[in-house]
Amino acid sequence: MKMKGFAMLGIGKTGWIEKDVPTCGPLDAIVKPVAVSPCTSDVHTVWEGAIGERTDMILGHEAVGEIVEIGNLVKDFKVGDRVIVPAITPDWGSLEAQGGYSMHSGGMLAGWKFSNFKDGVFAEYFHVNEADANLAILPDGLDPADSVMLSDMVPTGFHGVELADVQFGDTVCVIGIGPVGLMAVAGSALRGASRLYAVGSRPNCVEAAKAYGATDIINYKEGDIVEQIMEKTHGKGVDRVIIAGGNNDTFIQAIQMVKPGGRIGNVNYLGSGDYVKIPRVEWGCGMGHKTIAGGLMPGGRLRMEKLASLMETGRLDTSKLLTHRFNGFEHMEEALMLMKDKPRDLIKPVVII
Repeated sequence: MKMKGFAMLGIGKTGWIEKDVPTCGPLDAIVKPVAVSPCTSDVHTVWEGAIGERTDMILGHEAVGEIVEIGNLVKDFKVGDRVIVPAITPDWGSLEAQGGYSMHSGGMLAGWKFSNFKDGVFAEYFHVNEADANLAILPDGLDPADSVMLSDMVPTGFHGVELADVQFGDTVCVIGIGPVGLMAVAGSALRGASRLYAVGSRPNCVEAAKAYGATDIINYKEGDIVEQIMEKTHGKGVDRVIIAGGNNDTFIQAIQMVKPGGRIGNVNYLGSGDYVKIPRVEWGCGMGHKTIAGGLMPGGRLRMEKLASLMETGRLDTSKLLTHRFNGFEHMEEALMLMKDKPRDLIKPVVII
């Protein structure tokens, strides 16, 4: 049986292809998408070749779907269930997962399977490994379009908050307020940040950042962001920095603005370049106790269920992220190109299948 999918044909090239429907292992599930969303990571993968050459690989790693087939050892799901599918689907029996780093099961970043090591979710059907551990039921009453943000945008932004170890009363700067950065703002507010600085310039992102809890907006078009932060903090800097945008040199600014003893959490996908620069003097000549942590968000069922409960209880509203909605699988290319071109009114597109 054949299916169609929207794929990376090679670096810089995309298009529709036809492939065999994936087969279901005893622990696995086959899912058809209900709502999907393209990601900046897809753009890095295709147009920057960030993970190397991929040929005829179906793209996409953000989906809410419906189970159409389950393996005979799957206990907690059945055909017809609507499920949240995390972008990261680890192998939970691996030594890395047992060591607390499930996202690296099988090797560095290897918990990220969709549109990396195997076909992604921009297809009529896709495969999910270890269904009991990697799927979560979509709660009744949650909009699939809003809930697809739970696949990647919410857990990635929140993981930045975890990596930076935001505590009650901390002053926090979030660099980059695209969808991941906006979720880092929301997560920092939930974690108890006091002064919360959001770095960005696009008007709709600025308004969303304020709605999610930003107390101050730092517009990089109005001057050096480090100087602005230092002015607002009376030269002290901030306790925590979360990097959710920018480039390799953004680490320089993060080191300059964070206090000694502070932490930087990076969840920005660095798609090009060979090195990250750390300013020697501002890093305390290597002894400033300015910690840098960069990580891929954890996947799996438990995290999806917990994040969904935040939406169920009204503590998190992801609808502010969705600026462009498409109805129909045929709009996949159009939605992806929006992420590539990033018009000013874009935060995140979603395609309803």
